[in-house]
Amino acid sequence: MPIHVTSEIGKLKTVMLHKPGIELEHLVPEELERLLFDDIPYLETARREHDFFARILTENGVEVKYLEDLTAEVFKLSPQIKEDFLRQFIREGGSTANQYSQQLYELLTEIRDEKELVLKLMSGVQMQELRSAISSPLTNLVRTSGHFILDPIPNLYFTRDPFASIGRGVSLNRMYSKTRRRETIFGQYILEYHPDLSGTVFYYNRDLPFSVEGGDILNLSSHVLAVGISQRTTPEAIEILAQNMFRDPSCEIDTVLALDIPSIRAYMHLDTVFTQVDRDKFVIHPGILGSLRIYSIRPGGRDNTELRVAQLSSPLPDVLASSLGTDHVTMIHCGGKDRIAAEREQWNDGSNTLCIEPGKVVVYDRNYITNRLLEDSGVQVLEMPSSELSRGRGGPRCMSMPLVRETISW
Repeated sequence: MPIHVTSEIGKLKTVMLHKPGIELEHLVPEELERLLFDDIPYLETARREHDFFARILTENGVEVKYLEDLTAEVFKLSPQIKEDFLRQFIREGGSTANQYSQQLYELLTEIRDEKELVLKLMSGVQMQELRSAISSPLTNLVRTSGHFILDPIPNLYFTRDPFASIGRGVSLNRMYSKTRRRETIFGQYILEYHPDLSGTVFYYNRDLPFSVEGGDILNLSSHVLAVGISQRTTPEAIEILAQNMFRDPSCEIDTVLALDIPSIRAYMHLDTVFTQVDRDKFVIHPGILGSLRIYSIRPGGRDNTELRVAQLSSPLPDVLASSLGTDHVTMIHCGGKDRIAAEREQWNDGSNTLCIEPGKVVVYDRNYITNRLLEDSGVQVLEMPSSELSRGRGGPRCMSMPLVRETISW
């Protein structure tokens, strides 16, 4: 199952998800902002909604693989791989985790079942679980039993962001927020060691200093990649990503379109305001159109070691049509012409669609205006519930990492 993703719309064959777990129940009000949530989801309902999402995919011929299962399979390959993962995970867990690194390691290695261990890493470790191993009387008195020595990772069900499939390679990302950086360790070990994915080419590495996240990376075609300059992806990271792709003779990408969108939480990634739904159709939040700047990045110089960057004056529809080799593209406005509806439905991930084949998308049912406009444009809409999943600020595209898509003939 080598990675193969050369478009946003080719028939989806294999996808990676993460079913929300106990990490969501470890959210508390005072930690919501730091952990990037707006509210605390009700886990039981969130899991039912996620199962509904996975069922839509499987009923449409998509092979669903779970992050937790892939990681457990990697752990089973070698005790050394598992040890290296645990020590790295603890080392990157922050100062408190490092202070009690050996106690944490011993606690975690007592969990013999690999999947149970993976789920524990995701849900976090509380002070009370190590209390007997901590010989710090002041810490024991001051820290409550519920204090986390190793933080939960509640954003993991947004599998789109830690890495991004690009052709036959990946961008293993450096996350914008420290809260999410350990998420990419799972991707690192899966991509390096899982027999189905080992040998994958890396176009970006999580150890680089500039942030880039998968929600900002859209495969428009085998030759054109769109990347958002956003709250969470920097122009410096885009330059490095472009250079590494252009230098790889096996990579077909010859153009990167950098779309500079407002750097605010509501538009945290490009795919929160813009996704492709068919060969010549896109859904877009109209609120970005007035301020959007577009840059073209192409290889230049000897051995493609330089970048040729130009700001484009053409409007986005013309740039997209030219990039896709078509005369015209249709831009479907999220929320339609009503500004209030547009703002509401964009906030509720109306623009964050997951295309599973040309003209067929998975969407949240709550965005009824956008969904009706999609249907009026000839797009088949597969609706899913979202009362709890949406509290984490992400939609169907955010919750899915395509590993294999069929190639589109343009």
